[in-house]
Amino acid sequence: MRAFAIVTVLALGLATSACSGSGYSSGRTNSPAAPTPVTSNGIVTINVVAINGAQSFSPNPATLPPGQMVVWPNVNNTTHRVVLNDGSVDTGNLAPGASSQPMAIGVAGGQYHCSIHPEMIGSLNQDIAPSSPTPAY
Repeated sequence: MRAFAIVTVLALGLATSACSGSGYSSGRTNSPAAPTPVTSNGIVTINVVAINGAQSFSPNPATLPPGQMVVWPNVNNTTHRVVLNDGSVDTGNLAPGASSQPMAIGVAGGQYHCSIHPEMIGSLNQDIAPSSPTPAY
């Protein structure tokens, strides 16, 4: 009986730690408030991953400061063409395994899509850093 109690306590402990560790995923995409990581060369990478609506790009949404350089690698097995909805950026056709040239995103914010597969959509959010508080005199 005592062995059964010990096994039960260990099993409950393992189950609890498995549900609360850093491996837990809520299924949400990146938070719009969190800046998208910048690579060591100062360029943000947004992967073209699939023909799957808002799940077609990773990260999506991407949060960038104005003027940020972005590159879109096509890690999917189909040709894609990323275009900002306002027409300010067009990667040209990206064959499987190809990457766009680094492109400056003027006003960070707005929507983009694959012009070959219009159901593929993404968004860029402007990273607005909180201003430093003004000292009170």
